[in-house]
Amino acid sequence: MATNVSLPLPHILASGGNTGIGPYDYVPDRSVGILFVTLFAISTVVHLFQAWKYRLWWILPTAVFCGTAELVGWGARLYSSGNPRALIPFEIQISSTITGPTPLIAANFVILEYIIKTLGPRFSRFSPRMYMIVFVTSDAISLSIQGAGGAVAGMAAGNGEDPTTGGTIMLVGIILQMIAITLFIITAAEFFYRYAFDKPFHKKVHSDMEKPKGAYSIGAMDPRMKIACYAMAFSTTCLFIRAVYRTIELTDGWNGRIIATQVYFNVLDGGMVTLGMYTLNIFHPGYLVMPLLYRYRQNNESTETFGSL
Repeated sequence: MATNVSLPLPHILASGGNTGIGPYDYVPDRSVGILFVTLFAISTVVHLFQAWKYRLWWILPTAVFCGTAELVGWGARLYSSGNPRALIPFEIQISSTITGPTPLIAANFVILEYIIKTLGPRFSRFSPRMYMIVFVTSDAISLSIQGAGGAVAGMAAGNGEDPTTGGTIMLVGIILQMIAITLFIITAAEFFYRYAFDKPFHKKVHSDMEKPKGAYSIGAMDPRMKIACYAMAFSTTCLFIRAVYRTIELTDGWNGRIIATQVYFNVLDGGMVTLGMYTLNIFHPGYLVMPLLYRYRQNNESTETFGSL
């Protein structure tokens, strides 16, 4: 079968590079593979349930997509633990683990839109929807580039050719993703700063999307909203760390020490994505943020549907 073909890849034979154990340059740990497959399976099923329970269908193309891609990628790595020289599982995990976390970042972009709508659009430089559109679009572009790079690298590996070109394409996608996350952090921080110190961009409230801050106002930072903000910040930090790691990994090259060190991948990729997935599970906007928006809609007879894109 094709999965048992030994790899004649240039980076396996390169002196000082891959030792010839297989395309990973190590044997993926079986227990780690089982752990991550289990964790991602549980989180993905819970996200499916939460999407149905709270009618937040954007969870499907974000968190559920991420969990499914991670399941495929880690399932391939689990298979590789018993057959480390197999080519097809290696190709699968290249594409799945590089692209999987990208949609999860988009979930935070959507959550920020909801938070801005709740706390006060006048403290935001742009409209809440504009933030979501811009960042989700950049995320989609990044995902497309990473996916294309993973496909090119996988095909090159399958043909016994140098996968560096595909790696370079993936690197471009990851860098774009890291830039988008950085800009997201900056703009979110600006919003929270202006909200905390009451420095709105617009002194006058121009629509019924916002009420003045007060003890019982929809714009008040109540405990649930604080938790949601902290959770979004923590998840974004984890995904940013993962993006930095993958940038360094791909910059170091296919023959580099970083890509051939299993613990780095397990902790800085798998671990960070797992934390992001479970943070969204535990501190879900369905019960932390959406009730405030639904209350606003009921009180103001708003016609906007907040549970969908």
